Amino acid sequence: MAVPVVCPGDILCAASEAIAGSGAHVEGEAIRASLVGSVRRVPADAAAPDQRPTIEVIRRGLQQGTPKPGDIITAKVVRINPRLAAVDVLCVGDIPLDTTFTGTIRRQDVRATEVDSVAIADSFRPGDLVRAEVLSLGDSRSYFLGTARNELGVVYARHSTSGQAMVAHSWQEMRCPETQAVEKRKVAKIAS
Repeated sequence: MAVPVVCPGDILCAASEAIAGSGAHVEGEAIRASLVGSVRRVPADAAAPDQRPTIEVIRRGLQQGTPKPGDIITAKVVRINPRLAAVDVLCVGDIPLDTTFTGTIRRQDVRATEVDSVAIADSFRPGDLVRAEVLSLGDSRSYFLGTARNELGVVYARHSTSGQAMVAHSWQEMRCPETQAVEKRKVAKIAS
């Protein structure tokens, strides 16, 4: 039986059911994956006061794969400029990759409407995890990606000053649960 693969932002279980271990984090009332990999439950030590198991995400079983137009990918933003966001592709669909592919989200491919008013700095920041669609093969192993659909965009981001994982506040804002500060992002609408 194949071990299911999770991507960053995927819900692993309710926070009341387990303790978040390496490769996982608590967001709201859920434990979510922080890495691409397989899930492992570690039973609690008999002497531990908290008898909940620890849930971890292990990076192994990476697959050889190549993104193709139409695929939904998960990527990490590595740098931005006013015209584009450069990303490293982590997985294609639910398949983690063993080879790094680079991608570009151009300003005109961020949203389907009001394309002229898009600001990359208000949509993405370095370190964000993004779900995007492969639009086409660009140049030199780089792919052109788009986030123009509602379910595409930032799935995981950390606050720029506190470093806390932020939660979606609206389709264009994420909020830090610790400081209540709001930062702009092109937020993905994740199905619950």
